[in-house]
Amino acid sequence: MSDITININGKECKAKEGEFILNIARRNGIYIPALCYLSECSPTLACRLCLVEADGKRVYSCNAKAKDGMQVITDNEEIAKERRSIMEVYDVNHPLQCGVCDQSGECELQNNNLYVGVDSQNYAIADCDRSSKKWGLINYDPALCIVCERCVTVCKDMIGDGALKTIKRGGEALDKGYKESMPKDAYAMWNKLQKSIIGTLSGEALDCTFCGECISVCPVGALVSSDFQYKSNAWELTRIPAANPHSSDCAQIFYEVRRENIDNPKKKIFRVTNEFHYQKINGAARFGFDFANENVKKDEKAFKKAIEAFKKADTIKFDSFITNEEALILQKLKEKLGYKLVNNSAKAYKEFLDEFSKESGHTLYKGDLKTVKESNFVISVGSAIKTDSPNTGYAFNNALTMNKGAGLYFHPIGDPIVKGYAKNILQIENKIGFEEAIMYLILEKFADKEALPKEIQERLENFKSIKKESITKEVDGEQVEEIIEKEINSLYDMIGINEDFDTKLTKFLAKKDKFSLILGEDLYTHKRAKNIALLAGLIERYSDFDVVIIPPQTNSLGVGLICDLDNEEGDYTIGYNVKGDFTLSALGDGDLDMPALNQQEGTFVNIDKRVVPTNAALPYNGYTLNDIANELDIKATYTIEYTKELPKSKGFKEIEFDELENYFDNAGNEHRGYLLDNKPRRTKLRIPDEIDEIESFDGVVVYRCEPVLQFSPFTNICKQLKTNGGLYVSKDFMDKHGLSEGDKVIISKDETILKTKIILDNKITGLIPYLPTFDKELDSFGIFKEGYRYAKVKFEKGVNDE
Repeated sequence: MSDITININGKECKAKEGEFILNIARRNGIYIPALCYLSECSPTLACRLCLVEADGKRVYSCNAKAKDGMQVITDNEEIAKERRSIMEVYDVNHPLQCGVCDQSGECELQNNNLYVGVDSQNYAIADCDRSSKKWGLINYDPALCIVCERCVTVCKDMIGDGALKTIKRGGEALDKGYKESMPKDAYAMWNKLQKSIIGTLSGEALDCTFCGECISVCPVGALVSSDFQYKSNAWELTRIPAANPHSSDCAQIFYEVRRENIDNPKKKIFRVTNEFHYQKINGAARFGFDFANENVKKDEKAFKKAIEAFKKADTIKFDSFITNEEALILQKLKEKLGYKLVNNSAKAYKEFLDEFSKESGHTLYKGDLKTVKESNFVISVGSAIKTDSPNTGYAFNNALTMNKGAGLYFHPIGDPIVKGYAKNILQIENKIGFEEAIMYLILEKFADKEALPKEIQERLENFKSIKKESITKEVDGEQVEEIIEKEINSLYDMIGINEDFDTKLTKFLAKKDKFSLILGEDLYTHKRAKNIALLAGLIERYSDFDVVIIPPQTNSLGVGLICDLDNEEGDYTIGYNVKGDFTLSALGDGDLDMPALNQQEGTFVNIDKRVVPTNAALPYNGYTLNDIANELDIKATYTIEYTKELPKSKGFKEIEFDELENYFDNAGNEHRGYLLDNKPRRTKLRIPDEIDEIESFDGVVVYRCEPVLQFSPFTNICKQLKTNGGLYVSKDFMDKHGLSEGDKVIISKDETILKTKIILDNKITGLIPYLPTFDKELDSFGIFKEGYRYAKVKFEKGVNDE
């Protein structure tokens, strides 16, 4: 799109041709009221408040595209009259319960009534039944709903669930006299409002992934967290800016905090919110906020035992639910005292990224969630994206819905949510372990063949062969047999691709010019991870794909950059949020308590390679890792003193924690922390290995994965999310094995024997069940001790309680 200039209320505004006027106005600080429009989503024209005059014609600024030299007026007498009538219509039969409404004080209906100056009511109609609905974590009050359709739009265009829709309200028909006496937009909007209300796609129940984004975008109090409803006034809450602690999107969130009640001054998190126009959050971030390690005091005896344990230990084992500053403390302890640092997940990710960067030519991958959203062709390989990285899934869906995009989703487990993103997505349930073949296929289909080294070209050609087939066709009324030659690609059979793949791919690629490749955790512990990473690097270097490599835990990228990680544990291990001979735990179940991530200041490195700050929402009165480091002669008064010391050689910058920015501007530009330097890296060209023989995964195979809303034991101690784990299976699996939900089963591999129950997951298909790690009572790590996410197991059913 070319650069243009338009004039809004006398102000010259730079824009791209085809941009919506409303977005240009917002970027330039010009207010146009709008109750239905969401950035990065399609306009619905539901509210009609955003009408403006463009080159002398009335248009809706959310849907009107800018042209060079366009003259726009956002307000005049006629527009003001129309907007006032629209707001009056919204007020018809709207309950007068602002004093107890959860949205009061931040209600857009209130704000726009004040903006247009509504001080009287000229319209009336009989009300109808609008009984409230309880949808699990979400409550819906149709009486408060203004049917702006934001919830429907965000669910479809951004999240990909498509779980909400407008349904018939059954309201009274408008008096015919209103059509003549009312402004036309106000009448049209009222007519629609009387006919429609919000309902679920499935009927009464809300069947979705419960991201809660519908709550966030609701301009009134119609959609609200069932846990928050009638608990606090908005103006009583203090907003603490932070970052999602549960997954690697590390999206900006706000912990909203106040004292528990009049009698109890103890601080409590009442809810989590987000700047919905600029960044979406997943359900774990929204509902899983109460995981603080509370009621902790400094236990001097336990602290002394911890110091003794550190003096005795030779290994520190930890996960990546820690800040960069804590990771740097661990690295300093290693350098000073010689500890082994063991974090298997982060090490696998680090090694994959290192092998990738040797071929891509940069220390980090080029892509991020923004480039995914801006793409019109997206491929995902090796990730159960819906649960591994929900925000990456949102970006994928957004690219398909908003850019008329297309995509390929490779994963052995079928996903109805992903399949429903768009018509132009092909879900391929590839054979387990053949991701290497998928990477070769992407290289073969999309690389610049002329730029590819000759040795790699030859390798790709070796997958092809000519097969002769006999066909019968009619010639002059007679059936004639003809021998034809057909090109066969052996990669298709390895992966499990159907014969119509090429036809669909050709259709998908028409007019596509922006490409993203998403790589997931299945690849990092694959026995061929090194070769897969090499191939991924070649794809980024020799094709138009921007690659995104999803970190497996919140701060895996930060940990991998900061810490020199080891493979094996020594004789005595300190565990930090994992089990060790001596355990430090923010879960409150170890030998010495530690603060949870909602009780800490510090930074993470997110999937976008951005160093983002997070702040403490709740106090912590116990010991921290920094206290232990101080006792071991690594001195700092506060943990955040290490923020400016993060290694510049790895792309970090020497910036104090308190100097880090943390906001989005009106144009949606992110000013959170800073981007890591993605430095050029050139190494000698390596030719990828040939595809190795893959272990046969016949029989019952289980997958290591978390269910929707869970990421770790931290999400599972939150009251709204707490549940028990089990073997999560599809309806296909239940039917094949004659199972019902709740049946007891035994899963075993080598010395590990798990007794658990069957849980139906209606958001997967196929015959591969999965085992989670979020439930501490279900010790599934032994099943996957080799590191790979897939494991062949022995499976028995019909277990009696003992």
